[in-house]
Amino acid sequence: MSAIRRKPRSPFWFGCFTLPDGRRTQRSTKTPNRREALKIASEWEEAARRRLTEAQARHVLSDIHELIHGSPLASPTVTDYVTQWLGRKQGEISGVSLKLYGHAVTEFKTWLGDKAAQPIHYVTPAVIATWRDKAAAKSTPRTANNKLKVIRNLFQTAWRDGLITENPAAKVQTLKTVEGNRRPFTLAELKILLDVASPEWRGMILAALYTGQRLKDIASLTWANVDLERDEFRFATSKTGRRQVIPIARPLRRHLETLPAGDDPHAPLFPSAFRIATVNRDTSALSQQFHDVLVSAGLAVPRPPKWKPQGKGRESPRARSEVTFHSLRHTATSLLKNAGVSEAVARDIIGHESAAISRHYTHIDEASKRKAIAKLPDVTALATAKKAKA
Repeated sequence: MSAIRRKPRSPFWFGCFTLPDGRRTQRSTKTPNRREALKIASEWEEAARRRLTEAQARHVLSDIHELIHGSPLASPTVTDYVTQWLGRKQGEISGVSLKLYGHAVTEFKTWLGDKAAQPIHYVTPAVIATWRDKAAAKSTPRTANNKLKVIRNLFQTAWRDGLITENPAAKVQTLKTVEGNRRPFTLAELKILLDVASPEWRGMILAALYTGQRLKDIASLTWANVDLERDEFRFATSKTGRRQVIPIARPLRRHLETLPAGDDPHAPLFPSAFRIATVNRDTSALSQQFHDVLVSAGLAVPRPPKWKPQGKGRESPRARSEVTFHSLRHTATSLLKNAGVSEAVARDIIGHESAAISRHYTHIDEASKRKAIAKLPDVTALATAKKAKA
């Protein structure tokens, strides 16, 4: 049975009650009012007796807070807090990351269904773990882990805001991942790819191969990013905002010199891709176009139309190709390392960051990068030689 007592040198009443395992305990009620203290001790006793769930216990705490302060604990719903959180992120992260964050939290909120209308402190680690497993079944463990990181960030902010006592997502472990089937291109495959690609895609392939940059960044290049006098590309990556200065490889420069360059420095290097990436903002359409190039090169199988039934449920993982446009980034990294370029220089060119190698502590001089780029093979010469023999 609950009771209250006073302790020397304390203005507050202490509640005494029995824990579920039979042990007696006492805690400060943080109130000097005897009637309120009795009420709080009684609530604690009842909560312990019923072995309440975490959500129920928080409801009891909210009632106690309302008894003392006249209002329940402030706790927005999951839906409301997701909206607030994404609003904050708009000024903190890049547009690409914001889109990924928005997709992850919206998927989580949609999966919660009616529970998304409940206070955010009702979400438990078990709920998040179940959602993580569902996300992995629909895509891959790696993708599910990336989404889980976003949800951890969401609840960590809620914890900092004082809305929850702990981060429930922090208690959920990431899933074990295995190396996927993605791989770099071989030189023989690159030769075939360049032979079948359209002039614009040929340029984009060369740009990705000799800079190691992502599809959107390649498609978004303008002549303002090109300094032919210094043989350099200068731009900021769309994903991280990292400022990149990359020497232009000789094979890539030869191709750039064949492109029509007007008086407008903001004219795109690859007009069709630029329009899709920046105006339509549909990088997935560019990915599909590149997949079609892969199919023409015999490096991938055609994808059936989305409207055509595949005999698979909507929750089935997507079929994945061994090579994609991102494989050119892996290829660039592999070619640099195979040429004996140090990891620090390779990371600086590609744009990778790590705990061991950070631009804040490691400065890579331009001469080192130029020597590294010069070591890359000339795939255009190899492709031309193949055509001559044919």
